[in-house]
Amino acid sequence: MKVKNININRGAAIISMFFALLFFILMGRFIQIQATGKVDGVVLAAMADEKYTKQREIEAVRGTIYDRNGKPIAEDTASYTVVAILDKTLTVNEKKPKHVVNPEETARKLAPLLKMDEQELRSILEKDKKQVEFGSYGRDISQQLKLEIEALELPGIGFRRELKRYYPHGTFASHVVGYAQKVTDSKDETVTNTVGMLGVEKSMNKYLQEKNGLITFHSDKRGFKLPDAKEQIVPPDNGNDVYLTIDQTIQTFLEDAMNNAVKEYQPEKIIGIVANPKTGEILAMSTRPSFDPNERNIENYLNDAIAYPYEPGSTMKIFTLAAAIEEGVYNGNANFASGRYSAGGETIRDHNRVGWGTITYDQGVLNSSNVAFAKIAKEQLGTERFFEYLNRFGLDRPTGIDIEGEVENTINFKWEIDKVSTAFGQASSVTPIQQVQAATAIANGGKMMKPYVIDKVVDPDTDKVVIDHKPELAGNPVSAETSKKVLDLLGKVVTDGTGKLYNLEGYHVAGKTGTAEIPSPQGGYLYGRGNYFYSFLGMAPKDDPKLIVYIAVKQPKLKDTEYGPEPVSLVFNHVMKNSLQYLNIQPITQESDNNKEVKVELEAPSFIDSSIAEVQAIAEKNKLKTVIVGNGKNVINQDPTQGEKVMPGEHFLLITDNELTLPDLTGWSLRDVMRLAELIDIDVSYKGNGFVVEQSLAAGSIMKNGSKVTVTLEPPNTKREEPVDEVDAEATREKSGGE
Repeated sequence: MKVKNININRGAAIISMFFALLFFILMGRFIQIQATGKVDGVVLAAMADEKYTKQREIEAVRGTIYDRNGKPIAEDTASYTVVAILDKTLTVNEKKPKHVVNPEETARKLAPLLKMDEQELRSILEKDKKQVEFGSYGRDISQQLKLEIEALELPGIGFRRELKRYYPHGTFASHVVGYAQKVTDSKDETVTNTVGMLGVEKSMNKYLQEKNGLITFHSDKRGFKLPDAKEQIVPPDNGNDVYLTIDQTIQTFLEDAMNNAVKEYQPEKIIGIVANPKTGEILAMSTRPSFDPNERNIENYLNDAIAYPYEPGSTMKIFTLAAAIEEGVYNGNANFASGRYSAGGETIRDHNRVGWGTITYDQGVLNSSNVAFAKIAKEQLGTERFFEYLNRFGLDRPTGIDIEGEVENTINFKWEIDKVSTAFGQASSVTPIQQVQAATAIANGGKMMKPYVIDKVVDPDTDKVVIDHKPELAGNPVSAETSKKVLDLLGKVVTDGTGKLYNLEGYHVAGKTGTAEIPSPQGGYLYGRGNYFYSFLGMAPKDDPKLIVYIAVKQPKLKDTEYGPEPVSLVFNHVMKNSLQYLNIQPITQESDNNKEVKVELEAPSFIDSSIAEVQAIAEKNKLKTVIVGNGKNVINQDPTQGEKVMPGEHFLLITDNELTLPDLTGWSLRDVMRLAELIDIDVSYKGNGFVVEQSLAAGSIMKNGSKVTVTLEPPNTKREEPVDEVDAEATREKSGGE
């Protein structure tokens, strides 16, 4: 027994010594860790901080692009991406699954909403991944579609909220505004940035670009923020807002008129520019073919208004005439023999081939005689002095307009025939924007204004103006006296010459027609019906022009009874007349011998807090076309707002204080539909161009935030007068010529 006790005691002592030794080792290790704060060279505090410190991104917003009146043209808007969770381990409670349980059923229900093939969708859901998406079908979905998908209550189907770039007016100054898209960061594939790819979105990207913020905090092991945990916040830096000189209303006039011309004449190109000659501000600019920046269905990436130099035809005669008057060599009463003229061994002919016999130079201007302007350039001005005026009018170099894409033009001044031909718009090429800049000198008392599109750049967080663009003088090529004489002659071109199609009721227009030949790929020029570049450069009102409008149409498909200018006048007349009325330029009426002027606009009154009965009384008195939206008795919102200009017949939208109802949109323009959508926060999609002929929801339907409406638009049937007798004929020239 003694031996056994001794062995037991000895074993106990050994075990005690082992645990004592282990204790001292562990204590020593603890003391060492406490003293150094490291384990195997790793700082424990840093490890703990890394493990329990969480970071979350704070989303910033790309700057908005506005028109001159603060109406958004390009903006960030919320969108959603559909995601499917396939990881079964995320489901804790089988009664409330967090993953896709039945791919077949999910595909059957989800495919119609995403407009996907059911089998393709099912194959995505059966992939061996933790989470999947559905490509372009599941990206950028609207709030309305999100609600429809949520209503299906499909396990494992969720959404990721994002911001997308949205262009509320669709095809609208598209080559000017451009587009932006998400691009993966070259250094981190998990990061995407919205980057401008074209137009103002590209040229002003450094101002529009946003920078996301960051919030850092300590969490528990499940990732939840600890109470009273200190936060470190790097605030988001929203992009700057860019305000354009573009006027949404005038731009809409231009877009609508171009759409109608495209539908009726199917031309290869249309180019349109509207400018304020007093400042150089571009109020509207568009081309066809164009594109919808939401869809990016782009056929031509170039902005033809600034990047398409071509032989302009007789619109160039404006500047040849101005040069001759300025130099004192033009005598409008002097006679010359029209028909043909020899220069540099080549024969120049008038557009009717035979001329009008012996006529005065003033008559030559009204008839758009090539011979008259060839003689002016060669015999009166001299070609070298004429070239000086090309430089004075800026026609030998880019304007420097503040949007990307402007190109160089070509002035051919080597051979005598080219020097003379340039005087009436052949041989040399210029861009539309160069002609508009040069025309500002004629319309602005001799002062030529540099064109620009960017009005200002504003920091939305501080309201600080980062860039404030002021009108810039580009030159003073002629005197005020010369500009007045040119305007008077161009006014007669419209009333008594080749420009009669552009004679607007109520407004005196000064301008010049152009019918330019198109170079053939095989050499020489194209001939045949419609194979010309038809244009008109007009200014109004003639005595003090407030607008310059340039329209050019290339190779329209003409009817048998048409001769060329019809598609140009269809666009020009609509844009010029409506724009003048919109700007409250009062027309001249024939009601009295005193040329009484009538006011065509009024300032919008405030109807806020007024009853419907009060509104209707005021509206009837002022001939306002009110649209009551909702079943309430009092007005809580309106568009236009108080003080804005209202055109007769314009839809005056009034929002009431009860259930919002959808009006009958038949006959509405897309602009008015979008105004309504913005006012009551509904999602509108559209098909076609022109005016509304069909709507997906019946008039009177109750509208809620995010409600979705689709409208179908068609151009109106346009009836126009028969052509007048004195008009441009087909341009003809053996070496150089054209009307």
